[in-house]
Order: sequence, then structure tokens, then C-alpha cells
Amino acid sequence: MKGHDLDKAGNGGNVAHASFNGLRVLSLESRRAKEVEKLIRTYGGEPIVVPSMREVGLESNEHVLEFAGKLLEGNYDLILFMTGVGVRAMLEIVQTRYDRDEFLAALRKVKIAARGAKPSSVLRDLKVAVDVTSEEPSTWRELLQAIEGTFGDSLGEMRVVVQEYGASNPELLAELSSRTRELTKVPVYQWALPEDLQPLRECVLGILNGMVDVVLFMTAVQIIHLFRVAEQMGVHEQLRETLRKTVVLSIGPTTSEELAHYGIEPDFEPSRPKMGFLVNEAAQYCSSLLEKKRNGEMGPVVSQPAGVDGAKQVRPAGVRRVAESTSTMAGFRDGLAEMDFLHEISSRMAAADSLHLVLDRIVDFIASVIPCDSCFLYVLEGENLMLRASKNPHADLIDHIGVQVGQGVTGWVAKHRQPVAIASAASSDPRFKAFKNIPEDHFEAMLCTPILCAGRVVGVINLQHRMSYRHTNEQVRLLSTLGFLVGAEIERARLETENTQLTSRLETRKAVDRAKSVLQRDLSLNEEDAYQMMQKESRQRRKSMREIADAILLAEDLRRTRSAN
Repeated sequence: MKGHDLDKAGNGGNVAHASFNGLRVLSLESRRAKEVEKLIRTYGGEPIVVPSMREVGLESNEHVLEFAGKLLEGNYDLILFMTGVGVRAMLEIVQTRYDRDEFLAALRKVKIAARGAKPSSVLRDLKVAVDVTSEEPSTWRELLQAIEGTFGDSLGEMRVVVQEYGASNPELLAELSSRTRELTKVPVYQWALPEDLQPLRECVLGILNGMVDVVLFMTAVQIIHLFRVAEQMGVHEQLRETLRKTVVLSIGPTTSEELAHYGIEPDFEPSRPKMGFLVNEAAQYCSSLLEKKRNGEMGPVVSQPAGVDGAKQVRPAGVRRVAESTSTMAGFRDGLAEMDFLHEISSRMAAADSLHLVLDRIVDFIASVIPCDSCFLYVLEGENLMLRASKNPHADLIDHIGVQVGQGVTGWVAKHRQPVAIASAASSDPRFKAFKNIPEDHFEAMLCTPILCAGRVVGVINLQHRMSYRHTNEQVRLLSTLGFLVGAEIERARLETENTQLTSRLETRKAVDRAKSVLQRDLSLNEEDAYQMMQKESRQRRKSMREIADAILLAEDLRRTRSAN
């Protein structure tokens, strides 16, 4: 699946400054058309952005509403969310018939799986815990593997729901159907061709007439719609042959599989399946690739189209995948300028209202600007650094493990207030300390920087890589800058959370004391016996002491109301 790294691209191993050098770059992006146009222009390309799809609602929302009703009745065990847009669209539909809070409360009672970071982020904002998140490139295969790894044999007894987007994924549905007790698919929206097809027709003609040097495909639907229009024009075979002579790039495996279905093999996939990485790495390598193609120096890269039965072929193993982004990467998410960068991180923090939400947003942001396989965020509490957020799902470790200041690489960074970058064999570093059952202990490279507020350490950011990775000076400075920027917000959120918890404990204590007084009076008990009675009820009913106290006080209020009447 991985192919080989395209880390030289004919440049003798030295990658020049990323630039398209005036190449005409076509993107069929719709939702983020302005962003990709800006990126291509930033990297010296001539952008040709032609939207190829539009999101349309379904003729009927009954599938979603029926799902919501059954969820409220407790008829499901596991729900797979495939897109962030799908989560929001589903919630909007559900709210037309059911109470929003009741629906979200029902979601929190079942297991949740998310295909990648986007649905995970939306669900976290809704305070819905995610039990399983697929790793990049987050195709249905990674998602299925993550689900099986988490639930094992118990998956066979689960009633599972798949939130669909755009179109059904027959491979995923078939695999899940054979592994689960019951499978339900819930379509939320679908993709359609643009209402005005003339720009796409002109795009096809432009490709055929040699007016396009590079084509960036960011979803499989873009390929399907481009060829559908070409078929309507009767030129789909010519389009196929012309694309074979053009530099064609794919965002990831699913898109590469769709290209293979049409008999086209992409020249490479980016190091990470994200728009910013694709455009940056395209700018690094496309000039030399195009020259080789036009000079006939590149070998055949054609795979056969699907057979008469229409079955898709598996992604060709030879698809190149570039090495991780080099120091020529702009250093900002999707090539955003410095002001955009500052606005992005500040808006993420300002939108959060609790410590864990703030930390999750920071982790998401860090992972989007610096390539990494793992990102841990530790918060200093007393003399210990507690793990409070992670890019990878570690529900059993978050809030449960920590290191002392000075212990391990993380503790060393907190003590000395200096960043540490280890390119390989991180576990061999004399400062390294292993933790039980954490896969990241076996990763090769790491970058740690302190998080500072008012000149003192309040936490540590820890990035890790499975393979050897040499962090650039720009990346070290960027992560250090993030540590400065987020320190005050983390400290504010931590203190606010502590104050909220303290207030809650005080309120609980007052409620328990009042409830004890009621029991002492009504049942002629002493204070200790009244407290033990409440403890026993709490254990037997699996309710908190606050809930037991509130129930006693509510009964007392009702009694007084009846007496007054």
C-alpha cells in the first residue's frame, strides 16, 4: 500500500524552495475553492479552480428521524460517523422533531467511532466522547481496523449504525454486515453535479487542449463527476489518455483507487492526506515530474480500468508517496499566512470553555501544522505533569498517568524549560522513561517543548514519530511559539476548571448536610447513621451522594408544599 517515497524527484536529494514556477494547476475543489486557489497562487502556480460537486439534501429525512427515534429508545450499540459535515447535518435534521439535548444525551450512552479528525472534533465540541478514531489516511479500511482492534469479538453482538455521506460505501457495508449483529445505514446528504455544468465542460476541453499542467484530486467524487461530464461530451477516452500525460496527484488511497478504476495511476500522494500538504508537496516536485513525463523518461504508470462488471481494482502498490514535508513547508496549516495562523489558534482557544476542550483544540491544531504520529499535551499540577490530551485515542490514559518534573524527556523539558528534539532511537536517550501499554514508547523520534505562562512552566507539548524524523529549526521554533501562545489560556482554563470543581464540591457538601438533617429529624438518627444510610443508598442505586441528597431534599420540599396547601 505504501509504495516508495518520492523524496528526490530528480533533484539529487536536495529539495528546492517549493514553487510551481508558473505551472497551470487545476483543482476541482468545491467547499474550499477559495482556500486552494490562494494556496496554489502562494506557491507560484496559476490556479484553475472549477467546482465539480454540490451538497444536496435528501428527498426525505425519514432515515435520519427514524434513526433518532430508535436511538432514544436504546436500540443501538455503536455509531460510525464518517464526516464532520454529516454530524452537523444529522443534528439539524433531528432537531426538527426531537429535543437536541435528549438526542445528544442518547449519543453519549452508546459507543462512537469517527473516521478521522473532522468528525471527532465536531463530536468533542458537542461533548460526545469518541471511543474509536481511525488513523491517517482514514479510509474505511483504517476505520474498520480500529473498530475491530477496540471491540474484538464483542463486535459480533453489536447493533451498528453508519452515517453515510455523499454515497454508500459498499465495501465498508459488506465488511461490517459480516462482522456485526445488525447494520443500519443512515444517509444524511448526497453529492450532485453542479447546477451549471459549463465550467466543467470547459475544464475537460482545457485538459484535452493542453491548457493544464497539474491536476489535484482531493476526493473520489471529483474524479467521478469529471469523467461523467466527459462521457456526456463523448470524450472520456481522450480525457483518460491526456491525463496519463499530465501530472496527476491524489490526496490519498481512496482517491487513488477511484483513479485506478478509470485506468489512471497518480504520480504520488502527499505525506499526509491534507490539502495543505498536497499543494505544498506538489509545488516541490511537479516541475521535475512534468518535465520527465513530457520527455518520455517516466515508465508506464497506467493501470487497467475496471472490467465489464464495474468492480473497482485495489489501489496499485506502486503509487508513490512523498517523504514527510521538508523545511520548505510554509509552517502554517494549509499554507496560511502568519496573521491567519494567529487568528486560527486564538479562535480555537476562545471558542472553548473548559480545560479538556481547550487542550483537545490545541492538540488538533498542532497536529495540523506539524507532521506527527502522536501528540501528547501534559499540564503541570503541583510537581507532576499529568497527561490531559492526546491526538491518538487513549481514553484509559488521559487524566490517569503523569510524570514528575525532571523525570523522562518530558519532565526534563519542564525542569530546564528548553525544547528537546530527538531524530531517532528516542527510547535510547538517557532521559527517556517508558510507560506501560503506550504504543508511542516504541516510536523513533520526538520533539518536546515547554508551555510557559508568565515566565513559568505550566505544561509540555510532546510530538512523536514512528520512524526516524529530523525536525527542522522552523518546526522547533513553531512548536515553541505555540507553547508561548497557549500557556496563558491553558492556565486560565485549568484554574477555571478547578474553581468549578471546588464550587461543585461545596454545593454537594451543603446539599448532603441538609439531607442528613432531614433524615436525622424524620428517622431519629444521629449524624453518622444518617450519612451511612445515604452512602448505602448511593452504592445500591449507583447514584452519586449529590443525587441522593437532591432526592431527599426534593421529597422534603414536596412535603412542605402539600402541608402549606
